[in-house]
Amino acid sequence: MSTASAPSTRPPARRVIAVVVLVPLLAALALWAFAWPAARTAPRDLPLGVAGPATATAQLEKQLSTHEGAFEVHRYEDEAAARAAIEDRTVYGAVVVTPQGPELLTASAASPVVAQLLQQAVSQQAAAQGTEVRVVDVVAAPEKDPRGAALGASVLPLALAGIVAGAVVTVLGLRGVRAVVALVGAAVLVGLVAVTLAHSWLGVLTGDWWAEAGTLALSTLAVSAAVAGCAALLGPAGIGLAGLMVMFFGNPFSGAASAPQMLPEPAGTIGQWLPPGAGTTMLRSVSFFDGAAATGPALTLTWWAALGLGAVLLGHTMKNRAKSHAPAAEREPALAG
Repeated sequence: MSTASAPSTRPPARRVIAVVVLVPLLAALALWAFAWPAARTAPRDLPLGVAGPATATAQLEKQLSTHEGAFEVHRYEDEAAARAAIEDRTVYGAVVVTPQGPELLTASAASPVVAQLLQQAVSQQAAAQGTEVRVVDVVAAPEKDPRGAALGASVLPLALAGIVAGAVVTVLGLRGVRAVVALVGAAVLVGLVAVTLAHSWLGVLTGDWWAEAGTLALSTLAVSAAVAGCAALLGPAGIGLAGLMVMFFGNPFSGAASAPQMLPEPAGTIGQWLPPGAGTTMLRSVSFFDGAAATGPALTLTWWAALGLGAVLLGHTMKNRAKSHAPAAEREPALAG
């Protein structure tokens, strides 16, 4: 008597090899994405203002040019114009030449790292000439977050919230309008909860409460819609694709810990086209600068949200059409004879 052999429960060798190879590759990608920008942090065409008489500022511009490629110099007639440029987020700071000596205007709210860098660079040049620099923080960071640590730390949780929301909507089988409503509703709640914690409780955001809530909600929706949209068009693999893009490129390239101009290219530019970077820039604008320079990042986030939600609706339509064109034998069970 012969006995049937039991089916093998061991996975094929190629699956084991795939796991062994894939995990180190992902680890290497993560280390590169996070460590490379951090190790190469330095000013690159950092917008910096120079104000004062042309004869006096010419020497100053010549000194700044010794830092090749570090600063993008903007010229202003006087201190008032330089202050306005800082408040409009045109420049990160400005050096004003006065009869009493050089004066450095900074904005630690835009980036405490950049403000400290400018102070060190200008102070060293002034010390070499035997003068002292008076530093004025035009737009100061909040007292409860002087180093911007809390704002920088908010990027990862918001990105994770968006990824989770998009994945949950997909796993629960929500499609079409229902998926859109769920994604928008979840993003709104995330925005309200986040601004309650960051603004009302911690006090690390100091702008208009509702504008900050809208920014946080839009940032979350941009990520969640991208995840759900990719899943609607590509299947479950879309969740991993969108999630990896946000985690491995969006977070480390966002410039939240310093500034986009402090990251190596093209990381700084790429980061501002992804939701985490655009969301961080917009949040700084609405919280500390009365919405100055918030239009660009707002449009970026809106495009991500709109394209993602559009992909969700398109995927649902495509599946409905595929079902309607399926053979009758596949759609209806045969009648009993």
